[in-house]
Amino acid sequence: MNKTEMAVKLAKKTGLSQGKAAEVLDVIFSAQPGKGIIATELDAGRKVTIPGFGTFATRQRGERKGRNPATGETIVIPKRHYVYFKAGKTLRERVEK
Repeated sequence: MNKTEMAVKLAKKTGLSQGKAAEVLDVIFSAQPGKGIIATELDAGRKVTIPGFGTFATRQRGERKGRNPATGETIVIPKRHYVYFKAGKTLRERVEK
């Protein structure tokens, strides 16, 4: 399912216009700087929990040593932050069926 298909389904279930439904999805899920509720919270170092669905959060991977596969040279891979999602119990159980 893509964003347009999701907006159509959201519009049908809520009675919103398809344009308003797409706008709601943008406000929640946009990854553009300064937009998107979830991305803004993650930028601030906070996690977003949707009970029964799951949790969006960030983690930090520390600096580590690696190897350049082309040359075999040892390199330092810098630390970085990354996003993760952990499915909630209700969602996990539903998918497992």
